[in-house]
Amino acid sequence: MGDISEQTGFRWPVRVYYEDTDAGGVVYHASYLRFFERARTEFLRSLGFEQDELRTRHGILFAVRSMHIDYVKAARFNELLWVSAEVEQLKSASFMFNQRAVRQDDELVCEARVRIVCLAAETFRPTAIPDFLLQQLNNDL
Repeated sequence: MGDISEQTGFRWPVRVYYEDTDAGGVVYHASYLRFFERARTEFLRSLGFEQDELRTRHGILFAVRSMHIDYVKAARFNELLWVSAEVEQLKSASFMFNQRAVRQDDELVCEARVRIVCLAAETFRPTAIPDFLLQQLNNDL
């Protein structure tokens, strides 16, 4: 998946709070799921898309279909991490994100590949990503 310094995609700052850690002060593995979720949400927001508006106005929502995650190094309480969200692959009803959490010096802590599926809000069944959103995501590739 490469070095974060080579990446030009979206990055979002995440401070590690006490609630994110285990008894030893190390980031609990499930906390990275929240960090990655925040970065994906902020990535969409940076493109002008609010997820609640996509649901109410366009009848779609996004859900994680699958995730492969590698825990590389321990992050600790009170560290500032930069969490990336970069679209790697785009299909008609889903897209794949490459995501990384790094320290301020770009040292890799955790990385993931996340498949997101577009769902019809009423039925929770897969549906095509609307053209206006597909076009914007294509521009980001």
